[in-house]
Amino acid sequence: MKLQISFDLIDLDKAIAIGSEVAQYADIIEVGTILMYHHGTLAVKRFKEAFPDKIIMADTKIVDRGKEVAELFADAGADWITVMAGTSQHVIHATTTAAHAANVKVMLDLIDSASVGQSALEAKNLGVDALLFHQPYSEIESLVFLDKWDMIKGNSNLPIFISAKINRDNVDKIVAVRPDVIIVGLSITDAQDSAQEAHYFADLVNRF
Repeated sequence: MKLQISFDLIDLDKAIAIGSEVAQYADIIEVGTILMYHHGTLAVKRFKEAFPDKIIMADTKIVDRGKEVAELFADAGADWITVMAGTSQHVIHATTTAAHAANVKVMLDLIDSASVGQSALEAKNLGVDALLFHQPYSEIESLVFLDKWDMIKGNSNLPIFISAKINRDNVDKIVAVRPDVIIVGLSITDAQDSAQEAHYFADLVNRF
């Protein structure tokens, strides 16, 4: 199991500063959508410059113009990008084709899928490299979606990443289903001691 740390701040300098404290504990660093809305591809460039030896995931949430977006973020230094399962198969395939040509991997975000099992089943044939399983951040109950875990795991052998407002109180339920990667954001980046929190989650995932 691996740890992905997500940076969903607006202040890019602050995000980089926190990143410097926690990068040693992260297998993957995620440049969150909010950062990219505010700073564009610069956010990814800055993270790649600051942490050149880390895998950088840009949470692009592509729904259209996948070829162009994939090329933009590849040029910025992203190692992974995300595309939405609810968009058309043509967009997903165009995204993966362009991304792979630039040596970038693609994660299929199941958050808007009409059928997560079907999306998981079709993902590999569309060129997808991994699945992202979560629900909207604004949902009050963050773990209800785990009821659908078997529909995804049973229909794909691709790596599965889980994001679910993960914190110390609920992380045991997340690791119990054995995802390939857990994604932790605000529990680390908003903590009084971000390095201590990152170390806690890194130590936990390293046991699996």
